[in-house]
Amino acid sequence: MTGSPLEPGTFGAQLFEAVPELERLAQIEVQIVCNLDSSDLGPAHWAELAIRIASSWGKWDGCVVVHGTDTMAFTAGALAFALSGLDRPVILTGAQRPLSALRTDARRNLADAVELATLDLPEVGICFDGLLLRGCRAIKSNTRSYRAFSSPGVEPLALLGTDIEIKGHVRRAVGPFRCDAVFDPRIDVIYLTPGLQESWIAARLQQPELQGVILVAFGAGTLPDSGLVSEIGAAVARGVEVVVVTQWGGQTDLSLYRNSRALRDAGVVPGGQMRISAAVPKLMHALAAYPNRETRRAYLMQDVAGERA
Repeated sequence: MTGSPLEPGTFGAQLFEAVPELERLAQIEVQIVCNLDSSDLGPAHWAELAIRIASSWGKWDGCVVVHGTDTMAFTAGALAFALSGLDRPVILTGAQRPLSALRTDARRNLADAVELATLDLPEVGICFDGLLLRGCRAIKSNTRSYRAFSSPGVEPLALLGTDIEIKGHVRRAVGPFRCDAVFDPRIDVIYLTPGLQESWIAARLQQPELQGVILVAFGAGTLPDSGLVSEIGAAVARGVEVVVVTQWGGQTDLSLYRNSRALRDAGVVPGGQMRISAAVPKLMHALAAYPNRETRRAYLMQDVAGERA
């Protein structure tokens, strides 16, 4: 990013001049997939990134995706679901201050990410401020700190200090590498708040093209005792997939309270420990990749890349 206000600037031509240590860490090929503010990125860009990565899978030891921070966690989740059977790292990184700025964190983050991409870390991860986080569990948690990302409920995959300490919970592939870069964007995210008008939510659930809903509920998965449950049940009966996640993190448990059991009985899918940045791309991927509803719901309940458990 350059200028005021910040906007995308040149990248590839100046990369090695600005961060010369990269060429000492690895032999690097640079591809420009797009040059956008990350708030402009969406499912089509996720698919293009996954396809680009897969098309060069046998050529290199790892991949680094340089990405804006605002939607980096969504892209990391999307790549974790689109790319299965990983046997090498896919590392996303970026910066809170542009590469051209004084006191930038871009140089360190990029050098760290490139070194991680040469190691035995077969996951999609986010490298930021000396941490490697599981991509499908990461959230942007601070807009003003160099430690912009966290992964509530799961420890970092690696710590980068004077040495790189790789933790024991790095996941390993259980099948061959596969790219399934498809996403159906016809979903809605409904974030519950006290006093939210039931009729407004009902209208959103009745959108004719709606295929899926992420319901961001209270606590472990509760909602007000009202007619909203019947509206949700009617949407599920029409074929809309409804996934419930919690606003505050932790495990969604639809058996704990009466006001959550109503959702369970309505046929919604509990989201485990998924946060919105994982639930959105996973639901989009499920809708596009699994036309059979039984198979789709089984996929949504499966812990695919460490996003649920």
